[in-house]
Amino acid sequence: MPAASLLPLFGSAAGPGALGGPAGGGAAGGGRKAAGPGAFRLTEKFVLLLVFSAFITLCFGAIFFLPDSSKLLSGVFFHSAALQPPPPPPGGQPRAPPQPGGGPAPAAAAAAAGGAGSLERIRADHERALREAKETLQKLPEEIRRDIRQDKEKLLQDARGRKEAGAPGLPQRLFRQPVGAVGQEPADPAVRQRRAKIKEMMKHAWDNYKRYAWGLNELKPISKQGHSSNLFGNIQGATIVDALDTLYIMEMKEEFKEAKEWVEKNLDFNVNAEISVFEVNIRFVGGLLSAYYLSGEEVFRKKAVELGEKLLPAFNTPTGIPWALLNIKSGIGRNWPWASGGSSILAEFGTLHLEFVHLSHLSGNPVFAEKVMNIRKVLNRLDKPEGLYPNYLNPSSGQWGQHHVSIGGLGDSFYEYLLKAWLMSDKTDEEGKKMYYDAVQAIETHLIRKSSGGLTYIAEWKGGLLEHKMGHLTCFAGGMFALGADGAPNDKTGHHIELGAEIARTCHESYDRTSMKLGPEAFRFDGGVEAIATRQNEKYYILRPEVIETYMYMWRLTHDPKYRQWGWEAVEALEKHCRVDGGYSGIRDVYNNHESHDDVQQSFFLSETLKI
Repeated sequence: MPAASLLPLFGSAAGPGALGGPAGGGAAGGGRKAAGPGAFRLTEKFVLLLVFSAFITLCFGAIFFLPDSSKLLSGVFFHSAALQPPPPPPGGQPRAPPQPGGGPAPAAAAAAAGGAGSLERIRADHERALREAKETLQKLPEEIRRDIRQDKEKLLQDARGRKEAGAPGLPQRLFRQPVGAVGQEPADPAVRQRRAKIKEMMKHAWDNYKRYAWGLNELKPISKQGHSSNLFGNIQGATIVDALDTLYIMEMKEEFKEAKEWVEKNLDFNVNAEISVFEVNIRFVGGLLSAYYLSGEEVFRKKAVELGEKLLPAFNTPTGIPWALLNIKSGIGRNWPWASGGSSILAEFGTLHLEFVHLSHLSGNPVFAEKVMNIRKVLNRLDKPEGLYPNYLNPSSGQWGQHHVSIGGLGDSFYEYLLKAWLMSDKTDEEGKKMYYDAVQAIETHLIRKSSGGLTYIAEWKGGLLEHKMGHLTCFAGGMFALGADGAPNDKTGHHIELGAEIARTCHESYDRTSMKLGPEAFRFDGGVEAIATRQNEKYYILRPEVIETYMYMWRLTHDPKYRQWGWEAVEALEKHCRVDGGYSGIRDVYNNHESHDDVQQSFFLSETLKI
């Protein structure tokens, strides 16, 4: 502010001649001009400017450097009128009432004293901060970095401690370990020996993953390095999360503990990347939920719910049918460019139901279950060609895409989840039950055929025409038919068991008719061949579990020993042709006498194939 603008304030206050001498007085020492009432010597002006600057600095300093406390500021600037009554003393005595006549209560005086105390504390804190800064500057760079690391570790430990104390926002859930989570040793010595062998296979796969690819998604056992599929975006640790339940069931306690610690410290979903909603759901959400229900460890529940919340934007479509791909940071979704005019895929959006219903139960948030129940509403409004569900559904129009029906790839697990949703509900989900058995009826009528050699298979349906091909993925259906036999309508229980047995036999033949006794990706029933792959791009085996899964269900439900034997044949073939020094690898051609490995140990090999 210019000094001249200050002068009238002081001149009018002091009166004429108060600072400049008598009016019209002479000049001292050199004949300076006489000073009138509104004029000062240069030194006096400078003094006035300093005084006013100090006053302004004090005011602004009080505003910007006092604690950000509305109570303190109101006490300084507005006295006691704006002060809130103090809290009651620890003994619970009532607060002192305000004094009559608007005078300051004793609390106001206390607040004023508190304000002075606050200024003292600010000064002390400031001095301490200066001392610490000086001490830090005197340290070597290595010591400063060490101190920073220690502070970070302390913060992480404190955060973990708070997390262990409870799960904010999540309801309390009483944990009951499921029956049979950890079994007893078999009485039969031969079975015990085989069981120990499979556990050793799991340890070989896990140890090599840990040695060469720890924290990455999968292992390349020939190259002995990590392998990351773009299905998971930048989310890492697919093998760790996927294998948690197998480690627990096999009582590999140390391995389970280190896997849990990795999940707790390193599993991070805050990534800017596009992921497959289906793959992340079944491997990460499913893996975390399984681990929680087996162990009761709270970290798995919290991580599952956290990831489920990040998947919710995939459902932001006109119909609520989710996108196949989602950027989990931006929430932007899309579908595979090759999928019938921008359609979503039946096996992908139909394989969310089990996990999302559990997420609602464990989080107390109904939105997860509402999203998947809406999928059913959309499907039930649509006409089904011949009662069949096509593999493609447009999420914008809500109409079917290309009329391609498969119980293998693109369709398979939709049917599995209908049945398991009914079973999981303790058989109260009547809608899921009806959808499943109606679908099985249509499948049996239009897709299931018998070859001239007597092998029952499930063909694919394309616009009303059958393609006499069956995929390895389709082989899960044998176990599914047997599992659902108990609830089959019209006394068809025996028929569904028999149907499961026939599919199991066909899939066993697809293994038995190869050189390596491992099944191809797909096999055909035309051109004079049965249960054999005729195209080069269908001859590979990537450690898939579906055939062994059907053997397991058939053994459990019938106790026919041939299913155990067929399973053991598959184990021997895996050991002979897929085991390598660095783990287990898929095979490019199961009809070749010489192994050509694909150099990928899939996460589902540990979570499904070996567990079954």
